Amino acid sequence: MSISMIAAIGKNNELGKDNNLIWYLPEDLKFFKETTTGHTIVMGMNTLNSLPRKLKNRRYIVITTKNIELDPDIKVVHSIDELLEYINTLDEETFIIGGASIYNQMINYSDKMYLTEVDATCEDADVYYPEFNKDEWEEELLSEHVTEDNIKYSHKIYKRKLSKR
Repeated sequence: MSISMIAAIGKNNELGKDNNLIWYLPEDLKFFKETTTGHTIVMGMNTLNSLPRKLKNRRYIVITTKNIELDPDIKVVHSIDELLEYINTLDEETFIIGGASIYNQMINYSDKMYLTEVDATCEDADVYYPEFNKDEWEEELLSEHVTEDNIKYSHKIYKRKLSKR
């Protein structure tokens, strides 16, 4: 069992605006699809509601404090403790896909971060990826300076040097 976070972030850790992605980068969306397909994805309600459709070939976990009924294929948990307990029963890499509150709560439990680092800023972003100490992570460059719509970005994996669990 391992916990990974995946996100596209700007130079100032910008993550989103108005419950949407800031940058529309089709190749990055393809990277997200290839990376998460066949795995369990964890998200909050806002992230679930922001998806254009149910993502194929992924198992869903939604974390919410509300007592709600969702699609029977979606596992609902009500706390980080309940989420961790459930994830511990899985023998796979599980991906945290948002939103900001979930990233903030899960960063200390994460083994890896798959980050698309966008070489741009968004002054009116309203959610941010959590700050983290890069000295605690081993950085692996997957692709450097991909350019889409005049926006440069790199795909990186950060692997935690010492386990927090």
